[in-house]
Amino acid sequence: MPTAVVIDGSYFLRRFSHSFPLLDSSDARQVSMGVCALAAWHVAVRLHASPAWVAHRAENFRPEETSELYRIFFYDCPPLTKRLHYPISRKSLNLGQTDGARLRLAIHEELHGTRKVAVRLGRLNENFAIWRPKPEAVKRWLNPAEGFAPVDDDFEIDVVQKGVDMRLGLDVASMAFKRQVDQIVMVAGDADFVPAAKLARREGIDVVLDPMGGVAAPDLLQHVDGVRTCIMATFRSE
Repeated sequence: MPTAVVIDGSYFLRRFSHSFPLLDSSDARQVSMGVCALAAWHVAVRLHASPAWVAHRAENFRPEETSELYRIFFYDCPPLTKRLHYPISRKSLNLGQTDGARLRLAIHEELHGTRKVAVRLGRLNENFAIWRPKPEAVKRWLNPAEGFAPVDDDFEIDVVQKGVDMRLGLDVASMAFKRQVDQIVMVAGDADFVPAAKLARREGIDVVLDPMGGVAAPDLLQHVDGVRTCIMATFRSE
């Protein structure tokens, strides 16, 4: 039976440059290539092919026509499009016109057109979008030598995703109960996905976690059958 790959899109994009240092994280096409490359790498490992061999042959990163891959599920949210004010300067900011928002939409569009990739979109709770200090800024503020002098770049927008873990859980449950796959590779690090992992394992599915070199939640690590990190330092865009 085939393998399914379920990807927490927000986590994947944060860890993208770590796993694919030679790909451009600001290029939607190359991010899409990374999604397929990660899936192909895991399928190759399962089939006992050498990941190093696969990494040197770009054509092997097109897993769309192999029966060994059931589907790639990519879970994310559309970007915020509301207007805010910067926390310090109070200048107006149209989130829908930012480079980050345009890139996110371009990535979704690219993935929508990629064979065997299913994009599942939740939503961001705009009512609870707030500015939060970046960790490195807080460290600087607490340094007496630096002094407390916050600027707009010291803050980032904190938003809550809605519906992403529910959609992932429903897809995992459907694949498990219908016996569509016998292995699920979960690319995530958040404890919110523990229920999905537990359900799949109870149904006899082999659940592999790929944290992409990041630190996964301890309780998520407890409810998977193994950890396998994809880092492709030699894979580049053709």
